[in-house]
Amino acid sequence: MASTDPSALEKERKDIPLPGDGLDATRMPGHWLLARLGKRVLRPGGVELTRWMLDTLALGPDDRVVELAAGLGATARLTLARIPGSYTAVDRDPAAVAVLGTLIAPGATDVAAVRADAADTGLPAGSATAVYGEAMLTMQPEPAKRRIMREARRLLADADGRYAIHELCLLPEDLDPEHAEAITRDLGEAIHVGARPLTPRGWVDLLAAEGFTVTARRRTPMALLEPRRLISDEGFAQAARIAGRALRDPEARRRVLRMRRVFRRHQAHLGAIGLIATPTPRTV
Repeated sequence: MASTDPSALEKERKDIPLPGDGLDATRMPGHWLLARLGKRVLRPGGVELTRWMLDTLALGPDDRVVELAAGLGATARLTLARIPGSYTAVDRDPAAVAVLGTLIAPGATDVAAVRADAADTGLPAGSATAVYGEAMLTMQPEPAKRRIMREARRLLADADGRYAIHELCLLPEDLDPEHAEAITRDLGEAIHVGARPLTPRGWVDLLAAEGFTVTARRRTPMALLEPRRLISDEGFAQAARIAGRALRDPEARRRVLRMRRVFRRHQAHLGAIGLIATPTPRTV
């Protein structure tokens, strides 16, 4: 059975380089910096929102699951514990694919890891019953967001397919555009990756424009680097290891503290959102 203990996961892949290895802490994208420190849950709504997403997808033995931008496999392990018929991880980072290639499924689930872009997976059309992606659409400009959603629509076999996203969102719905732009600018400077979150309505409308109907939604606070969330997501022992590593690496510590300051500065206007959608029937 696949392990979900963070320290065990580190032992499993101790010889596999993590994404971002070779970059110093001043230049590394924020999510890979956190991964290097030992953080495995890199989702804005934490493991709580991920579990809601997977529970609502109601994955079972008849499902063929595709995860887009699967990262280091934290959600993959939760998915495999539900024993779907097959699971395919897609990521464009070769180090991430190497990590994903070590996944072991309980039961008879067929597992594969594919190096490809989320907008062009190379997988057959209609080959999935459930597709999901987390904390990746936020980092894309709108045309790329649309291409990824379009690819998810292509992969889903029929109207019974389900597509789920777990992303950062801006609040409230009528947030002033200039304020929204200031938030995205601050986020980009802190995490060294372009961040372009939408309001909840913006995410729903974009899904609708790309052929999906939202059937379920949930919103939670964005508290990625808050101590309570860190312990909830990683466990007390692993949270302590992450803190210890940050204390021993001054530049990493400065980066983490800067990211947390930005998150706290905009906490009233940042949230995490999970959405479940089904393909809207095509009109003839």
